[in-house]
This record gives sequence, C-alpha cells and structure tokens, in this order.
Amino acid sequence: MAKYGEGDKRWIVEERADGTNVHNWHWAERDCLEWSRARLSSLLAGLTVLDGEGGLSVRTTTLDKLDGEAYVNIRKGKVIPGYELSLTLSWEAEATSESGVVKVSGAAEVPYLADENADEDPDLRITVRGEETPLARRAKDAFFARGKPLVLEKIREYVSAMAKGGPAKDELDSKKTPTKAATAPGGTATGAASAAKEEAAPAAKEKKAKAKDKEGFKTIEMTEKFYCRAKDMYEILMDENRWKGFTQSNAKISKEVGGEFSLFDGSITGVNEELQEGKLIAQKWRFGSWPDGLYSSVRLVFDEPESGVTIIKLKQTDVPEEDKYGNSTVVENTERGWRELIFQRIRGVFGFGI
Repeated sequence: MAKYGEGDKRWIVEERADGTNVHNWHWAERDCLEWSRARLSSLLAGLTVLDGEGGLSVRTTTLDKLDGEAYVNIRKGKVIPGYELSLTLSWEAEATSESGVVKVSGAAEVPYLADENADEDPDLRITVRGEETPLARRAKDAFFARGKPLVLEKIREYVSAMAKGGPAKDELDSKKTPTKAATAPGGTATGAASAAKEEAAPAAKEKKAKAKDKEGFKTIEMTEKFYCRAKDMYEILMDENRWKGFTQSNAKISKEVGGEFSLFDGSITGVNEELQEGKLIAQKWRFGSWPDGLYSSVRLVFDEPESGVTIIKLKQTDVPEEDKYGNSTVVENTERGWRELIFQRIRGVFGFGI
C-alpha cells in the first residue's frame, strides 16, 4: 500500500487557486491518522469488561499507542480508505481478597490492522504486566473471554467509519444535495424547457434502465490476453492443485456442473453453473464477507483467435457495493483481485506472457 502523500501525482489533486475540486472528480487525499487516534481512543478506552462478577472487575483504561498510517482517497464521491495500524490498549483488573483490594494491569495489542483485511477481525494479543499471579491469570482469561469480543466489535466500528469516509464523511454528505431545476422569475420552470424535458424523459428512463445495474450492485468486466492455448487456461482455472500453486493458498474445486468450489483458504466460495472445456466457465461466486446468501454471477469466456493466443473475457454481475461490515471497497478489491492475484500470477508462474 502506498504511503500517505506518495500517490501518483497525475491522480492527486494539489491546491488550486480557487480551492475547487468539483464533486471530488479528481483524487482528493485526506490524512486520517490523528482522526483515527481520537476515534479509536473514544471507542476503546473506558470499556467495562467485567463489573464485579465473581468478585472481579475488569475494564480498559487508555489507548497507549497507535502507530502507522491512515488516509482516505475520494474521487467522484467514491471513498477508498487506506490504513496500516498497530495499537496497544491498557486494561486493569481488581478483586477483593482477605487482605484487601488487589489490582493487576495488562495490555491488549493489535499488531496489524489494515484495509486489505477489512473483512477479517485482526489478531488481538492479551498480556499481563508484571508477575503472572493467580489473580493475573484469572483476569487475563476473563479479558480474553469477555473483553476480546468487545474490543473487536469496537474495531469493526472504526473500520466501518473509515469505509464511509472517516473525517471526510460530513463533507461528502454535504455534497449530496439534490440539484434544483432552473426556474423562471415567476417561480415556475420555463415552459418550453419543461415540456422538452417531459417529452424526452420516457426515452431517457428506458435507456438508463437497460444500462444501469441493480441499485447497490455493480458489474465488473475485463479482457485479458495470454500466450497459451485456451484449454490450458481452462485447465488451470479448474484444477485445485494449480490454484494452490499460483495463489499459495488452499483450494477445492469440483469439475462438475453443480459442484462446489472454495478458493483462497475459503474466502471465496461458489457453485459451477455451466462448464464447456476450453470455452466457458460460469459460476455463482461470493466472498465470505458479503451479506449472507448473496452471490454474484461470473462468466469467463475463452477465445483462441490464433494458435497459442487466448483471450479471456470476464463478466461478473451483481457484485455488492458494500460488504456486511459496511466497507464500500468491494468492487475495487474484487476487480484488483482478478487482475493481480489471479491473472497476473498465472502469467508469472506459468510463463504465459506479461
């Protein structure tokens, strides 16, 4: 992931004399590190984990450390968050014994929280500061059992907030104002313009309806060229051992229509709908982070215009704009995954050209 401020200058908007970036048409980049520090501190500090149950009280105290980077890129109102963070949260526990109140303290550490893993809970490590007494071990176990789910829930709130624009959300919302029709001095729309608009509306609506995706969903289309036979590409994409090889992850793939498949350690699952060797792969396809029961449709059409050259046309419909955690980078991540994690790796591993 590029560091904040190091994006391609062709796509980053620098200050204009009039300060205008109309509708965020160009890339606008906003540093979110200090906002993230404040947001995570408000979410995580002062949480009650146990309130005297079993004679033990446990709560979080302060966000001691937040390192890394966080930003959002905005173009045409589309939010693309970026962050790589590590954080340390302090906690304390106390229990009443015959000798009085005994206190222990510890830390909860998240070593890696990143946008690339937005659909997964990060690793959370619980430690005790000082000697691991019986009370310390009991408090640590209690934090692991009751505090960990609570902390991860709050982190998901932060991830969701970043997906919606972070500190730029209010600015984005303010720009979503409806455009008002031009009016004549008397307060009504100009007659001729209004009539023309009404006459053109049915045709425009019909054309728009044909081209537009379902609300909340997008279509991904791409064409890729490989220097190999079409049957070779088909076999690679339908062979679980080759998938394991070029992705370095677990895969299970049925070669039968109606058979199921699982890719990238189970992150992607689906069902084969239509298979034509060397010509077509059609599947129902989903990420585990998508809303439950939601599947996209994938069609991979293979064409061999000349011997040793294969063109693959990918069309993936009904891709949700947001996952079940509210992250709005689903379409971008899915498209990037096809290009970088599948097609480019196949070229590199099997020598099918760049």
